[in-house]
Amino acid sequence: MKFSGFPDRVRSIPAPAPLFGTLLEQIDDIAELKCLLRVIWMLQQKRGYPRFVAHSEAFADRALAAALQGGVAEIGQALDACVRRGTLAMAIIERDSKEERLYALNTARDRRALAQAASDAFVVGRSQTEPTPDAWNAADVERPNIFALYESNIGMLSPMIVDELKEAEALYPTEWISDAFREAALHNARNWRYIVRILENWEREGRRRGQGDGKSRRHTQKTSRY
Repeated sequence: MKFSGFPDRVRSIPAPAPLFGTLLEQIDDIAELKCLLRVIWMLQQKRGYPRFVAHSEAFADRALAAALQGGVAEIGQALDACVRRGTLAMAIIERDSKEERLYALNTARDRRALAQAASDAFVVGRSQTEPTPDAWNAADVERPNIFALYESNIGMLSPMIVDELKEAEALYPTEWISDAFREAALHNARNWRYIVRILENWEREGRRRGQGDGKSRRHTQKTSRY
């Protein structure tokens, strides 16, 4: 499927400059490159400092599972490749009698933060068995466009948001949803609740001035939870 293009005000994610130079020349494993890009994106969604991505977060990430076309084994191998190359730093911590790996960009500052996190977590060591939370189901890997719209315009998906997006997709025409995201971006209101209000207003008052003649499917569905 051909990509339809980036929105005019698409969010941009900072990335280390060497990724587009020497590292781009050196990384010959597409799975490693995809994994690194996604981890950088996940780190940018976190607030404050330090920022880490946990092994379990990576395993449960829908986009990463889709990009690597596999489950936890492929994700684990790609993360290990990033650590071996030195693009990501990793520490193993123990919390609540369970071990977890934390990943960060391999900078001196982030390595110190990882070391501090490990020392605060009581026990550090190599796990004998890797944690294996379930990745997204294979049936969910190919994401409908509404999920890509959300990630491009608002931010990281969560299971709760995924459910709300699926419900909206069942209630409203695809054209309405795309146009509602676009209108919210034009008003610099990158917020899912704002988009829901746009859709509800269009359903209640009708779409005007060439906004399209799609019909809401709400009458065939249960009342919205929004």
